[in-house]
Formats: sequence, C-alpha cells, structure tokens
Amino acid sequence: MGIARSLAAAGCSIVLNGMGDRVDIERQRVELAQTYGVKVFYNPADISLPQNCSDLITDTVAHFGSVDVLVNNAGIQHIAPIESFPMDRWDAVLALNLSAPFHTIRAVLPYMRSCGWGRIINIASTHGLVASPGKAAYVAAKHGLVGLTKVVALETAALSGITCNAICPGFVDTPLVQQQIKANALAEGVDLADAGQKFLLEKHPTGAFTTVSQIGALVEFLCSDAAANLTGAAIPIDGGWVAQ
Repeated sequence: MGIARSLAAAGCSIVLNGMGDRVDIERQRVELAQTYGVKVFYNPADISLPQNCSDLITDTVAHFGSVDVLVNNAGIQHIAPIESFPMDRWDAVLALNLSAPFHTIRAVLPYMRSCGWGRIINIASTHGLVASPGKAAYVAAKHGLVGLTKVVALETAALSGITCNAICPGFVDTPLVQQQIKANALAEGVDLADAGQKFLLEKHPTGAFTTVSQIGALVEFLCSDAAANLTGAAIPIDGGWVAQ
C-alpha cells in the first residue's frame, strides 16, 4: 500500500491487486480513495495465471481509458537447498515473481505506445543483484526481472515517453521478513529485538530497514518528468547492502 499511497497522493487513480483479507482490502481501498480524493478499484485477479494478467490490464483500461503507470510488486518466497527445493514451489515463485510481470508488461505496452507515454516499474530486490543460499527460485526470478527490465527499456527507448526501471529493495519491514527474524530468534535462543538487529546488520550497514514510504517516494520520482531519461536501471535501496 505504500506505493499506492504515494501515487494516490500525487493524484493518480489506482487499481489495487493482491492477496489478503477482502474486508481489510476494502477498508484500505475506501481509506485511500477518501484520503486523496482519487478513484481506487480493487481487482482480485490471481496473476500467477497469464490470462488473468491480460484481463487485469484490460479491466483497468475499461475503468480509466488507459494505463499510465504499471508497478509490478507481487511476490512470494520459499527457502530451501536446491537439492530439496520443492518443484511446485519453484514453479510458483517463478510464475508470480517473473512470469506475471512479463505478462502484464506484454499486455500494457500497446496502450502505452498508443498514448506515447508510460512508466513501468518492477519491484525487484537486492536479490536481483546478488544471491543468498537457499533462495534459488527467488534469486533466479529477481535476476530475471532485472534482465526483463533492461530488455523492455531497450525496446521502448526510441519512444521518449516510456521508461522501464527496476527498484531493488533490501530488507523491508514486512510480515515475510518478520517471520524470518522470528525463526532466527527461536533457532538462536535470543530475543526478537536482538535477532532483528543481527538480521539487519548482516546485510544493511545502516542497521535500518528500507521503508515502504521510501520505496513509494522512489516510484513517484520514476514517474516524474525528472526521470524521463532514466530507463533500464536497477536501483538499489538497500542500506548499503550491494556496496559491500
């Protein structure tokens, strides 16, 4: 919601997509619309399925007449050694983290080309630039997403109004990351605060999480005229992780 909030604050109409409790999603949808005075719709499409990706874009155009900004932010994770990595989890991670962005980009580009303007922003990860053990599917998908970003940028480079970039966050304080910290705390027999600080300092020299508002602000910048000649980039926002 941090990205949606930043774009809504800038006056964008929003289409939300994602998993979660429908009552909570509706509450957030209404709050976003009322706070910023913009139209906000929710589409529950399971974008791990290619046709649903195309339908999501088509439905958005039906609501708003165009899609000016596409943010690919859906993702799942599974951690296991390669030799015991479940094949169904590999397929699921690749489908949502890499194939879904391909399908949404493929569907949206004709509309952006017809308008002569568009911003495609792929939320990759620091794991799109470096690797960690046990994350074969996630690392492969995020590296692939960075590569896809570069290809799309080159294919649209002659169209000065369209850009495609990837944002590569480090650790963001999300339920997914908190689960990893809790697991580490249990395994090491330490309290949650100590486990969290150790978890951060192993990768983030700053000792601080990247925040959703920081990512949202970067998305907003990439949509601005100031970023019109910025395309094909993979931008770390990771507390110094990849600088090490």
